Amino acid sequence: MGKHARFSPSSGKRYINCTPSLRLEEQFTDEESSYAAEGSAGHALAEHLIKKHLKCLSKRPVSDYYSDELLAAVDEYVAYVIQQIELAKQICKSSVFIIEQKVDLSSYVEQCYGTADMVIVTDKKIQIIDLKLGKGVPVSAIENVQLMIYGLGVLNDLEVLFDIEVLELTIVQPRLESISTWEITVDDLKSWANKVFVPKAKMALAGEGEFCAGDWCRFCKARFQCRARADEFLKLAQMEFKEPSLLSDDEMAEVLTVADDLKKWAEEVYTFAQNEAIVHNKQWPGFKLVEGRANRKYTSEEDVVEAAKVAGYEDIFKQSLIGITEMEKLMGKKQFNQILGNLVYKPQGKVTLVPMSDKRQPINLATANDDFAE
Repeated sequence: MGKHARFSPSSGKRYINCTPSLRLEEQFTDEESSYAAEGSAGHALAEHLIKKHLKCLSKRPVSDYYSDELLAAVDEYVAYVIQQIELAKQICKSSVFIIEQKVDLSSYVEQCYGTADMVIVTDKKIQIIDLKLGKGVPVSAIENVQLMIYGLGVLNDLEVLFDIEVLELTIVQPRLESISTWEITVDDLKSWANKVFVPKAKMALAGEGEFCAGDWCRFCKARFQCRARADEFLKLAQMEFKEPSLLSDDEMAEVLTVADDLKKWAEEVYTFAQNEAIVHNKQWPGFKLVEGRANRKYTSEEDVVEAAKVAGYEDIFKQSLIGITEMEKLMGKKQFNQILGNLVYKPQGKVTLVPMSDKRQPINLATANDDFAE
């Protein structure tokens, strides 16, 4: 198959919504971030642990990225997969379990293939379980393009052997304590492939269509310099914010909807520009590199302690209790709850304005004000 899928399922949502982005991204070199490297290490460990449960030969991987926090996240995912494996065995004695399944979509789209983390097959169902180790926003399995593409690939390989009727797609994000599951029938999946996936993918490979900014821009290689994305944000940046009363309610709501993304975009552009200037000596019109402000530091803490004590100063140390998250990591969740469970409380959070799509329940402002007043 080669080393790199030109139409990658993991970027499928972006390429389908912004078809020219595929060709635009090809101007940029591939650079693996530390987050991606950590993710790869986590997936390798998960694969080993699941194979071990299934009594398959596997050598435990080694990585510098393995921290207690990452190991705990992988363990949560593996525990979920094992639970699904055991449930499948109860439902179907001839269940099939495939770890890191290579899927080839070339019968649908040229140069499109990928790897499904976990595939479980029973009599009439295919389960595809995907591990995501990011700490950002929860990713929903509902109409998830990446998993739907995986589903097509797995179905293409297995439907001659099994009478599959439905696919169950699941995304596990242990670091966000999120598990999202969605089902789609084989007929609906194939219909989506013919009406959406194949035509849009062919446009993407040909570099056709219109640029379209959206949440799919987040990991695009061209996101820092993309004109379509800049134009989308600059429409709001050009609004005059002299007084809120000059804007209508609808205009204010429009700004609130994208304010966070606008801030992040501006920060991303600044970070990119600064890195280009420092690493590649890029000269930006109207800007220069300067030495940033720095705080004073001791040359040697041991020498400072000795000198201060000789001068008669004894009260020079501070002692503070470690935070709750660090304490929980130190003790482990079970011991933490047993020892300190009744000594920890969660105060009411600050009242915050969020989009209606936020999963948190709305509050009664009058009741909230009374609670905060107590």
